[in-house]
Amino acid sequence: MSVTTVDAKSETEYEYESEYDAVVIGGGAAGLNGALMLARSRRSVVVIDSGTPRNAPAQGVHGLLGQEGVPPAELLRRGREEVRGYGGRIVAGEVTDAVPADPTAEGDPRFAVTLADGTVLRARRLLVATGLRDVLPDVPGLARHWGHSVVHCPYCHGWEVRDEPIGILAVGPASVHHALLFRQLTDDLVYFTRGTDLDEDTRARFAARAIQVVDTPVASVESTDGGGIEGVRLTDGRTVPRRVIAVATTMRARTDGLDGLKLPTEDLPGGMGRHFATGPAGATSVPGVWVAGNATDPAAQVGASAAAGALAGAHINADLATADTTAALAATRVPDRRTAGE
Repeated sequence: MSVTTVDAKSETEYEYESEYDAVVIGGGAAGLNGALMLARSRRSVVVIDSGTPRNAPAQGVHGLLGQEGVPPAELLRRGREEVRGYGGRIVAGEVTDAVPADPTAEGDPRFAVTLADGTVLRARRLLVATGLRDVLPDVPGLARHWGHSVVHCPYCHGWEVRDEPIGILAVGPASVHHALLFRQLTDDLVYFTRGTDLDEDTRARFAARAIQVVDTPVASVESTDGGGIEGVRLTDGRTVPRRVIAVATTMRARTDGLDGLKLPTEDLPGGMGRHFATGPAGATSVPGVWVAGNATDPAAQVGASAAAGALAGAHINADLATADTTAALAATRVPDRRTAGE
């Protein structure tokens, strides 16, 4: 089946409509797929893209059927083209404020979204797909290797680091499960407790899987002259040779500019971060606002985030269709003023 495309505006053209059916805040997989569903439903939609995706440091996207290994930037480029192909708009910018505006006479919600350059967009519905920020432990030398030799997801990066000497930098209870997953990928795994509790049963389970436990505090992550990881230096002066470090990050939903929406958030288990609280299909307790992707589901990979965006987009379109019908019905019930005056 062929696809008929329409002329689309470039990211730099600030020719905005007076009101969009939907403004999508965030140009990652969730936001773009939500926008694609809306644009294909002939909804006017604009995506606000800050250009700072979570997976930017990664060399490729993995676990995404049909797109295995595609560079993250390339995947997003294709996604933007697809959204534009159906009339959607992509705007490079940052949201500084998003607030509810006066609803219609029928009670249908409206929103005002302000960009960093002062532009104000009007929207009937909002899809928040801002993603999250990964916060690493404060270990000297760790951050410089993030996304390369320092990884967090065995499904996103595991195959690429298989059979390497891997170290787990513990941050809490979640790191125990982390270690068991990475043990599937290598026979040479060292678990650095970093002062976290590790009960005797867990130590026995680790021993059964030949996972070495190091209780001596970690001083730093040491680098090679070539820019890779040499090992983990301990406070007693020893260095444990490692080539890869796996660490469970603290994951915090990106909320910049969204305070005015008063979206509910909640803590993740085990102190692992904070995310937006949502219901089915990403609906929130704020009428007219949906959230999709890592901002509400921190564990979602690219494929799951894209699917969540598509589902949210479909529900937004359905909600708009109901609102359109309600407004049309109300219009038929407005008495003719000439008749009423006779």
